[in-house]
Amino acid sequence: MEFAEDAAPTTRLALPSRLLNLAAISANRITDLALKDTGSRRYHYTLLSTLDENGPSSQADLGRCTRIDRSEVTETINDLAERRFVTRTPDPADRRRNIVSITAAGRKHLATLRKLLTDAQAQLLAALSPDERTTLVTLLTRVIGTAAVRD
Repeated sequence: MEFAEDAAPTTRLALPSRLLNLAAISANRITDLALKDTGSRRYHYTLLSTLDENGPSSQADLGRCTRIDRSEVTETINDLAERRFVTRTPDPADRRRNIVSITAAGRKHLATLRKLLTDAQAQLLAALSPDERTTLVTLLTRVIGTAAVRD
C-alpha cells in the first residue's frame, strides 16, 4: 500500500498512540540494525550510557532510572560484566546489593554505540529539519514525562 505525502490521514492513522507505536517500531528496527554487529542491544546502550552519565549505581536503581524491567537489567548487566564493560562490587552500606560501575572498556564500547546510534537517529529522522527534530524530542519528552507521573 502506498501513502501519498499530502493525503489527509484516516482516523485510524491519525491516532497519536498509533503513530507513536509505528514510529517506535521503525526506531527499534533501525536501532537493532545499527547495533547488530556489536553484540549489543538497546538495553546495553541504555545501561552503559546511564552509568557513564550518572556514575555507579545499584541494579535496582538502574532499573528504576531507565524504566527497564528488573529481570532485563540483571540479564544485561550479566552480559556487560562478562564482556568486562561493567564491574559489580558489594555495596558497603548494604552487602545484599551490588554497585555497578562502567569500566574503561565499557566507555570505549559506549563511544562506538553512540556513533552508530547517532547515525541511526539521522536515518530515522531524515524527513525532519534540525528544528523539527528538536521539537519532536521536546514534545516526546513531555509526553513520556506525563506518562511517568501517571505510572
